[in-house]
Amino acid sequence: MINSTQVSYFILAAYFDTGDLKYLYFIVIMFVFILIICANLLLIVVICMNRGLHEPMYVFMCSLFVNDLYGSTALFPFLLVQILSDIHTVSVSCCFLQVFCLYTYGSVEFTNLAIMAYDRYIAICFPLQYNTRMTYNKVLILIVVIWLPPFIVVCVATCLSASLQLCGNIINKVYCGTYNIMKLACSDTSVNIIYEVITFFLTVCGPVSVILYTYIRILKVCFSGSTQTRQKAVSTCSPHLASLLNFCFGCLFEILQSRFHMNSVAGILQIFLSLYFLTCPPLCNPVIYGLNMSKIRIMCTALFSSLVRKSKRRQ
Repeated sequence: MINSTQVSYFILAAYFDTGDLKYLYFIVIMFVFILIICANLLLIVVICMNRGLHEPMYVFMCSLFVNDLYGSTALFPFLLVQILSDIHTVSVSCCFLQVFCLYTYGSVEFTNLAIMAYDRYIAICFPLQYNTRMTYNKVLILIVVIWLPPFIVVCVATCLSASLQLCGNIINKVYCGTYNIMKLACSDTSVNIIYEVITFFLTVCGPVSVILYTYIRILKVCFSGSTQTRQKAVSTCSPHLASLLNFCFGCLFEILQSRFHMNSVAGILQIFLSLYFLTCPPLCNPVIYGLNMSKIRIMCTALFSSLVRKSKRRQ
């Protein structure tokens, strides 16, 4: 324990000496990061460049891919630096910046998935009214709803955490987290805990409630509708469900590891579980939507074909 006025950096205690294997870990993580950037950027460019994809569903997908890039950029460069470093420390200001970025990523991801579920609900339950309900202005408002409230809520939470008096500087993770910082506080954290609960209901329970409601309504329409309606629901909702479950599993792993002692679990497995929600969704979402959404798949194939033809002409 140290005096709160002396805390100018945090020690990330989850890192361990890997010897020369750190260069292998660096290459693997660098490859994953490049793969995430290329896959998400490709789909963002494909959606933005093709007018046929300027529909609400694809706009919300594009927002999801942008958020995946945002979250990955907040984590992977930091990880790469720490892997090659012999001393695993981070300044207080950089730590809280990372907390803000990672938690806004998680909050925006949930909100984005909720808005995508709402869009599918309108498309399947009210197909004839879809264009009148999902207007250009409404899509813009929904994009603002996806991004602005999570940023405001997480900003307040980060400021509350930054105002705590700390009597320690050791974080048992490979990156910074609010709950781990709160455990180091020697001042009253009741306000932080209350706000954390409010934040959880706003950024997690709220979007999850919207998702559950929309899928219940979609299921009702599917059971009472035609075969064509059921096929449309399966084709458009299955990628969303896969993305949602993937992200929820990652968040569950992170919550369990942060809130409970997992000393019986191997250290490398703890690190993998803590990185899951920051690594797998950004890596899997482009694959899930790129392979399952026919329009995106056709556009990507056309883009690759044109690039191949151009390269052959140059030769």
